[in-house]
Amino acid sequence: MTGKGKILVVDDDRLVLATLTHGLVQAGFEVIDTDNGDDAILLAREHRPDLALLDIRMEGMSGFDVAAYLRDFLHTPFMFLSAFADEDTVAKVKALGAVDYLVKPLEVRQILPAVEAALAKLPSRKTPPDAAPKPPPEATMPSVAMAVGVLMHRHGLARALALERLQRLAREDGQSDEQMAQRLLDAVELLARPARP
Repeated sequence: MTGKGKILVVDDDRLVLATLTHGLVQAGFEVIDTDNGDDAILLAREHRPDLALLDIRMEGMSGFDVAAYLRDFLHTPFMFLSAFADEDTVAKVKALGAVDYLVKPLEVRQILPAVEAALAKLPSRKTPPDAAPKPPPEATMPSVAMAVGVLMHRHGLARALALERLQRLAREDGQSDEQMAQRLLDAVELLARPARP
């Protein structure tokens, strides 16, 4: 990896995508790019970028959908690049916690200072990237994390073994880890209800 950081760029306009990617690579960044939100999430899970640049309106998953996933499950900071600057869009950008919001049309030289400023603020930039192993993305989903905690408590398991047990149960039932976690949490909640007289 280059010293400047790894950037995920997502834009359904192929020309914009190619221009941004080329400019960021020339500036010394490692770039992963895609033209849709579904691939963006897969790439983010695989490559763990330091920052994501997201177009908002795309076919399929929108930039907002991708941003929410990056924030909630991967804790990856993101900024939006959009041709839209209406009140609703700006409000949603703020609510999602974007580090910046740049309105198109844009040139790479306008984007670079914003990218560098965003990366400079990251606490992870001050520690070696491999200092702490990252949990698998599934383990960071709120329901999965809670279910793992329940299994640890109920069965006296270490976190890794509790996650393994949850994943095995999910596989055996043909469900996702998140679905199985939700089932387990629902059961715990049901058992915790006071009995009716």
